[in-house]
Amino acid sequence: MSIFVDENTKVIYQGLTGSQGRYYGLLNRDYGTQVVGGTHPTKAGTEVDGIPIFANCREAVEATGATASCVFIPAAGVADAVMDAAEGGIEFITVITEGVPAHDEARFFNVLRRDFPNVRLLGPNCPGIISPGKCNIGITAGHIAKAGGPVGIVSRSGTLTYQALYELQQKDIGVTTCVGIGGDPVPGTSFIDCLAAFEADPDTKAVMMIGEIGGSAEEEAAEFIKNHMSKPVSSYIAGVTAPPGKKMGHAGAIVSGGKGTADAKMEALRDAGVKVGLNPTEAGELMAEIVAGL
Repeated sequence: MSIFVDENTKVIYQGLTGSQGRYYGLLNRDYGTQVVGGTHPTKAGTEVDGIPIFANCREAVEATGATASCVFIPAAGVADAVMDAAEGGIEFITVITEGVPAHDEARFFNVLRRDFPNVRLLGPNCPGIISPGKCNIGITAGHIAKAGGPVGIVSRSGTLTYQALYELQQKDIGVTTCVGIGGDPVPGTSFIDCLAAFEADPDTKAVMMIGEIGGSAEEEAAEFIKNHMSKPVSSYIAGVTAPPGKKMGHAGAIVSGGKGTADAKMEALRDAGVKVGLNPTEAGELMAEIVAGL
């Protein structure tokens, strides 16, 4: 099995008519993802390489039965795009766009939680999600992901998401689903959301978790692992050498007042029984040891 998306997931690309949306939308269709439509308010009735364009998500959902969308809208328009998707009947919204204003993120995150509790938001500023061999939504290169399980991956970092997939592929270890949750201050989907889904998935036997400095998400995940997970976890925390008080890449990757350091996160994870690697390759090697013992 997989979590959140599979071979039956039908996807709308919001921004399919733009250069990046078109590139990744068609790439993901070639991978095997059911990309069934795109949206643009002034280009309804046209198409992109055979994929129909609709004025909005409601029209797209009614015509195609889509349940997921992928947002390639410029940052200023993301809030409207997210609400268009939710109001149109989309159940799983992936926002690839980076640079979305934090106040916009906070607003649509809370509106979704209040008014659309059955809608899951992934991102913003994330690489997306891939269930290898079944569905790829976003910008992850499908050829680095080996299908067939038994490992689930969840990561805050986009590039380390790719490295985690590659490390496991090199060891001939398959993946059920890999989720890039993004590194913004208000992520739509958390580590805990993914860990709970992997714990409930019968085909996922172990989980690889990639974190980074800043915030408390990894410590909260460690507490969840300690109290609620029966499946083994390996992890890597990026940012060991980052100077305190300096933002490093992601808007959420800032250490302040001694909190959110890599050392604190690694200590919390080790205390929860997680095998923590000092670099991505070591985390992959630790996962290989876990898989060998399953």
